[in-house]
Amino acid sequence: MQDPRPILKPSSALVTIKVVHTLVWALFAGCILAIPLMSWLGRHRAAAWLVAIVACECIVLVANRMRCPLTSVAARYTDDRRTNFDIYLPQWLAYYNKLIFGTLYFAGVVYFFLTWPWAD
Repeated sequence: MQDPRPILKPSSALVTIKVVHTLVWALFAGCILAIPLMSWLGRHRAAAWLVAIVACECIVLVANRMRCPLTSVAARYTDDRRTNFDIYLPQWLAYYNKLIFGTLYFAGVVYFFLTWPWAD
């Protein structure tokens, strides 16, 4: 018979989700920032992989109505709905996250294509 007690208390579950969400965010933010750097260094294959990795994240966001799936999981454990209730980011950054990193991603992809060897 399965133990009916939850493995984690709701507060512990929320902290765990916020930590994981912050780490995932940092990974994608790092990828976005690395795209123009890899392009500038001439490491086009690495830059292409970074573009593809972030594109996959964009597909996940679009499929979830521009919301990270971890946000929905975190919402089960709190009634708080501030912009950073599900992640360890300052509220202003959580609010403008998609605008800031979407713009950086777009600019990085443009730079990537402009520096690709065929552009010579």
